[in-house]
Amino acid sequence: MSEKKTSSKCETCQVAGCGARTNTPPQKKVPQLSTRINKIIGVLSGKGGVGKSFVSSVLAVELARKGYRVGIMDADITGPSIPRIFSVHGYAYGDEKGMYPVRTEKYGIKVMSVNLLLDEEETPVLWRGPIVSGVVDQFYTDTYWEELDYLIIDMPPGTGDVALSVMQDIPLDGLVIVSNPSKLVSMIVAKAINMAKKTDTKIVGVVENMSYVACPNCGEKIELYPHNNTQEMADKYEVPVLARMPLDPALSALVEEGRIEDYDASYMEEVIKRIAISDVTAC
Repeated sequence: MSEKKTSSKCETCQVAGCGARTNTPPQKKVPQLSTRINKIIGVLSGKGGVGKSFVSSVLAVELARKGYRVGIMDADITGPSIPRIFSVHGYAYGDEKGMYPVRTEKYGIKVMSVNLLLDEEETPVLWRGPIVSGVVDQFYTDTYWEELDYLIIDMPPGTGDVALSVMQDIPLDGLVIVSNPSKLVSMIVAKAINMAKKTDTKIVGVVENMSYVACPNCGEKIELYPHNNTQEMADKYEVPVLARMPLDPALSALVEEGRIEDYDASYMEEVIKRIAISDVTAC
């Protein structure tokens, strides 16, 4: 009688015999010894072009404005935008302590991005998934972050290798999910929420971008979509909508000029309060 073969499915991807992932929880990566980070917050969306990097940047600025020591890790390796948003240029250099992030001009936010390692910022990064995931891990483990109150990780869009690596390898304290009122986007963002739940990653809440336009004359909020699909999705998955981000020409202009640190995003206050809770409530 032939011996019966058994097959184990990965709890995350549900693929039998997955060589890269097993049912054994992976060990979290550890930063270099001189680094002390109080909280790590990931910013994720299931779809590109939703404003994930805007939200990451605005969140970092609002935290820094309150006096916190903040860093941003640009984990969107193939589409990095954080250095341009903050007008951070030049090279991130390194020594025996590790790689040194580049500080922003106004609040001294520490930034690490692949664009700070390239000769030209328009140079494409033609790497396959495992290499990209390895670089993201190195940005966390080998960067000389020193003392940080908050590290914001601007994650790549989608639910692929890099997002999964961040959730499994880095000790996230919570995820901020970015969506917009579109039914299509809300459906894809729901995938990101389900991914977080499958990896037991705590969800801070949802930030809805492109929610409305404020009339320049009277301030009335003009809704861009006839139905708020974000709220419907959030209710379904029992996650709070913490902020509604307008389409704001002032923000667009400041981003184009690399002056996002001059932008006042007081509507992010509830997000700040939520992530400041000593233990982010699991959703």
